[in-house]
Formats: sequence, C-alpha cells, structure tokens
Amino acid sequence: MRAPAGGTAQGFALFETAVGPCAIAWGPGGIRSVQLPEGTANGTRARIAREFPAAVEGTPPPEVRRVVDGITALQRGEPADLSRARLDMEGLPEFHRAVYTAVRTIPAGATLTYGQVAAIAGRPMAARAVGQALGRNPFAIVVPCHRVVAAGGRLGGFSAAGGTATKARLLALEGTSLRPTPRTPR
Repeated sequence: MRAPAGGTAQGFALFETAVGPCAIAWGPGGIRSVQLPEGTANGTRARIAREFPAAVEGTPPPEVRRVVDGITALQRGEPADLSRARLDMEGLPEFHRAVYTAVRTIPAGATLTYGQVAAIAGRPMAARAVGQALGRNPFAIVVPCHRVVAAGGRLGGFSAAGGTATKARLLALEGTSLRPTPRTPR
C-alpha cells in the first residue's frame, strides 16, 4: 500500500454506510481496523484515533478504497467480495487468526454457528473462545462476525455499538435469515 499524503504509512478515513459513519485504518501490512459506527462521526473518529494515534486522517489508497467500496455495497444489500482484502494480523493470537480466516469464508446471505466456526478453525470444542475472538475482531464487515450466530439460529452476542440490534440490522441489510447455513468444515 502506498502511504497517504503527509508521508506516513499509517492512515485512517471515515466513510458513510447504511448503518452510519464507519472508519478504516491501514498501514504497510494492510487493513489494520474497520470500525463500526460509534453513534456519531466524531465518536467514530475519536475511537479510531485512540486505537491508532500515529495514523493520520486522509484519503485511502486504492487498495483500501476498494475495501470501503465493498463495505458500503454490502450494506446497501449489493454483492461484494472482501475476501482478497489484505489484513494486518500481526500481533494477533494464532487462534484469532484461524477464527478470522474461517469467518471470512461465510458469504453474504449465510450464517454459521460459533460451534461450526470452531470446527473450521480446528478446535471443535471452542465455541466460547470463538465468541471471545469475534468480540475482539478488529476487521468488522471484512471479517463478517455478524454472520456468526448462536446454536438454534439465535442471534448471539455482538460487541459493536448498538449490540445485537446492530448485528440484526447488518444481517437484514444482507438479506440473511437467522438460521445457520449447513456446511461441512474444510
């Protein structure tokens, strides 16, 4: 990725979506964070700036712009493939990486349970640990943790502002039912 104007290799930008103002942060290793709305643009900006104090607000480079365009398309109910977005997972626990990789395979319009994700991530008895990893997901929408539901098709938790109401809204924007999609782990 190229550095944003100002000579720094770290940047962030706010962008509007169907659920409100989101933010994206990037660095030389790829996308560092996607932040769902905090209620207001200033709240979202403040949170991303706290998480990445060296990042400068600016225009996203083309690779990041494509991710922003994909996120906004998904939230308009349009198809978008974010599976090629380069994520900076340096410093994340290995299990979290495995969970995020597994969750990235869930297409829009589908869901998996926490237990199904645990099996795909190689730890079939770790459904609760999957929930904890997703609660710390720094790549909202790109790692579509909103597509992971509890057993029996229940919504489950969601750590973003607005909680499960935001999760339900994201799923509805994608035309998703709350029933997990049957799938055999790879």
